[in-house]
Amino acid sequence: MTRALVVAPQWIGDAVMSEPLMARLAARGEALTVAALPWVAPVYRAMQAVAEVVDLPFAHGRLDWSARRALGRAWRGRFDVAYVLPNSIKAALLPWFAGVPRRIGYRGEGRWGLLNRRLPNPAGRPPMVPFYLGLAGDAARGDERPRLAFAPERLAAAAAAAGVVPGAFYVFAPGAEYGPAKVWPAAHYAELAQALHAKHGHPVLLLGSGKEAALCEAIAAAAPGACRVLAGRTALLDAMALIGAARGMVSNDSGLMHVAAAFGLPQVAVFGSTSPEHTPPLNPRARVLWLKDELQLDCMPCFERTCRFGHYRCLTGVGAARVQSELELAMEAGS
Repeated sequence: MTRALVVAPQWIGDAVMSEPLMARLAARGEALTVAALPWVAPVYRAMQAVAEVVDLPFAHGRLDWSARRALGRAWRGRFDVAYVLPNSIKAALLPWFAGVPRRIGYRGEGRWGLLNRRLPNPAGRPPMVPFYLGLAGDAARGDERPRLAFAPERLAAAAAAAGVVPGAFYVFAPGAEYGPAKVWPAAHYAELAQALHAKHGHPVLLLGSGKEAALCEAIAAAAPGACRVLAGRTALLDAMALIGAARGMVSNDSGLMHVAAAFGLPQVAVFGSTSPEHTPPLNPRARVLWLKDELQLDCMPCFERTCRFGHYRCLTGVGAARVQSELELAMEAGS
């Protein structure tokens, strides 16, 4: 069996989008060890194709030359092939230090010598699933989409810890690391939470990182009795399990949006500055709201962190009632 090292991307959404590559490699007989930063590693623990996940001890954005060299040398002789998913130079250092015979990745930031099979960088912003599948050396079939799975008892345990019943709660992921140009307004989230709670009686769990806790608290305060704030209080692995056990989800274009898609959850994704043509939720039960055509905004997609015009119409123009209607349709389609 071929022993393969996979150097994972640093963002949750990108990690989810790499799952079809993991499935393809495992199906052809490769035993996969994924080296991932700690905040991304839980995503790979929900992939059935991955045999082992190693949390990397490196700081975000730092070269950490000595630590990478020490870990790489400790892995000498362990792997036959390495797939380097990020395009950075530092991501290619680990398999190079490990002396992995075949080191595959895109040209990225050059990386001459670090990789001995360098694929040409695709133009523009390609869809991420075929981008990663290209590293396998054969073409995407066109029907691949990410899939994550937990055992039912894992989902039940996460729900019990949060004080909810599987299938009887909603999850919102109202934040986005990239910036406010991807964030649907808090007032809209609050209005939607109130409407869903009033109609169905199910609580809404607000998920996200510690950086998004204040946003989630503001949403909960504006929707009294409807929400429970778990942002910053729940590890990613547990947040993923809660998403997998939920009735439905609403989010911005974010990493947790892709997690919900990979679980096949009924969901609505609100896009603003980014484009669903680049990073859509690959889920037959997903509904995407992107108002480029309706609003006739030539600036969409701008891919900027903040709106250079200051109006954020691409997001404010998406009403809570419309999102609720789309979520109901998504849930009906999956029932």
